[in-house]
Amino acid sequence: MILRAAVLLLGLVLSCRADFAPPTLNISLDDDPDVRWMPLLKVFDLDYLKKAAAEIIDSTVPKWVHHAIAPAVMSLEKYLPQPYAGEIRGMASHFGGSVSDVILLNFAYEISAFCTSIVAQDKNGHVYHGRNLDYPHPVLRNLTVNIIFLKNGEVAYYGTSFAGYVGLWTGQSPNKFTVSGDQRGNERWWNWWKNLVSAFLLGRSPVSWLVRETLEEADNFLDAVMRLSKIPIITGVYYIVAGVQAEEGAVITRDRTGPADIWPLEPVNGAWYRVETNYDHWRPPPARDHRREAANKALNATGQDHINMDTLYQVLSLFPVCNGITIYTTTMSAATPDKYNTLVRPQGCHMTD
Repeated sequence: MILRAAVLLLGLVLSCRADFAPPTLNISLDDDPDVRWMPLLKVFDLDYLKKAAAEIIDSTVPKWVHHAIAPAVMSLEKYLPQPYAGEIRGMASHFGGSVSDVILLNFAYEISAFCTSIVAQDKNGHVYHGRNLDYPHPVLRNLTVNIIFLKNGEVAYYGTSFAGYVGLWTGQSPNKFTVSGDQRGNERWWNWWKNLVSAFLLGRSPVSWLVRETLEEADNFLDAVMRLSKIPIITGVYYIVAGVQAEEGAVITRDRTGPADIWPLEPVNGAWYRVETNYDHWRPPPARDHRREAANKALNATGQDHINMDTLYQVLSLFPVCNGITIYTTTMSAATPDKYNTLVRPQGCHMTD
């Protein structure tokens, strides 16, 4: 009886910690931007959304800054490009928040994404793309959502995001390419005001908005790489892109105005995978951060003969590649778009004995 109870208790503990798939929403790009995100209310409690948004803003933007810039943010709303201005305005209207807070919420997501992305090619030329998205906001585990963007009733693209956020850090254009974005390590959260200035006054795109625009507009892998390399953005970032043909994989290191480096797959030279965390690949990461080292070691142990969606997920599940602030893990391959898979990590990942 005691043994049975212990087994039951262990099962409950494991089930509480088990990864789970986030809800999936259909967002029609044919709908007016002001009402486009209304389907969120079918999945998320409105009061919870408000409390979660306040928690994220409060933990990212100092209160005195929040109060000081709110009027300015309101006045700058007119500088936001469409359809994002309409989508943000609609969220504020239908979800009961202020436009300034929804804008701040979206920019808060732009300055704190610590991630690991991997693109890899197997011996048969199939390209796989995986990513862990890490944020220091545990509440985001309950806000994670898969979004299918529809145009003319057909799937245009899809990705994984958070309720209240109009951008994408992870996405797939079926049978064309996949994209993930990682924060660039030399950009610091206290430069957030530069991001606002870049977005509003210089007309530069938030990094996650460019991902979404590229997924919607680019025709193929090469077109995606060109767009993600050249279009001005508000802050430095790494864009990781994978296509449908052999050798279609690259890490784009971005400055605000253009590419600092493009690091492609080179399987003929033995470079069948690329790992990007949050630091320039040609420089060593900080001594305290072992994610790159652990991922490289695990991929080498896996080998090109055995890389696939399942083994890629296993690499992304190893500590510290997956760690205490990992929110979700996505594996995808544009050539097999139906295998796009995101799992939320309820308690992150921790080192085991």
